[in-house]
Amino acid sequence: MLVGAAVVGVAVSLVLTLVVGEGDGHKPAAAAASVTPKRSAPSTRTSDQTSEPPTESASPSAATPPAGYRLRHDTEGFRIAVPEGWTRSTVASSYGFAVVSYRSPDREHRLQVYQVAEATPAASFELYLSDQTPKPRGFKELALTTLDDGRFTGSRLEYLADTISGEPDLGTWHVVDERFVGQDGKVYAIASYGPEAGGGDDELAYLTTAVDWFCPPDTICDAVPSTD
Repeated sequence: MLVGAAVVGVAVSLVLTLVVGEGDGHKPAAAAASVTPKRSAPSTRTSDQTSEPPTESASPSAATPPAGYRLRHDTEGFRIAVPEGWTRSTVASSYGFAVVSYRSPDREHRLQVYQVAEATPAASFELYLSDQTPKPRGFKELALTTLDDGRFTGSRLEYLADTISGEPDLGTWHVVDERFVGQDGKVYAIASYGPEAGGGDDELAYLTTAVDWFCPPDTICDAVPSTD
C-alpha cells in the first residue's frame, strides 16, 4: 500500500516512481488500452502524511452500499464505498491524484487508493515483485491472481508482511492488493491491510466492496454497480 504508489503499508524513471511518504513499495497508473465497464466476481506512512476531515460531496443518486459501508465521493474525484466510521488521510503522489488511505478507528485495517504508473495491472505487479522495488520487512507472496474475464481487467496480489510503514505493530500483516482498469481506461489500485491473525476474510471483503463501488474521477458510472 502501505500499496498498489507505491507503498506497502497493506504497487529508475517511470517504473520506479514511488509514492512520497508511505514507503512500502507501492507506487502510483498510466492509461490502459481497454475500458472495462463493470467488475465481475474474480476467478481466482509516515511523518509527511496529512490527515484530512472526511470531506465528500453530496451523492447525486440514491445509491446505497452494503450495510455497514458508506458511499464516499472523495475530494480527489473518485467514488468508493468504505466502512462507516473510518478516517481519511492522504500523502502526495508523483503520479495521478494523491494516495488516499481510509483507516478503521483502531488502525488495524486500512484501504489505500491510488493511480498506478504502469500501463497494465500485470505490468504493475511484475515491477512490484521484481528486485527493483523494495518490499516491506518479512514480505511473503501468497498468491498472484489474474482476474481478467473479458469485461474486467485486473490482477490481485495477496501477501504477508511483518511491518507496514506508518502503521502499528500488530504482528504479521495480511495485504490484498488489486490493480485494475477503471471505467475511464486508466489503471488504479486499491489495497486492503489487516492483521493476519484475523484470517484475511475482512481484508478481502473490504477490498471487493471498495472495487465494486469505485468510480474514477471525471467519469459517469452506474449509480449502483453490477457485480454479475
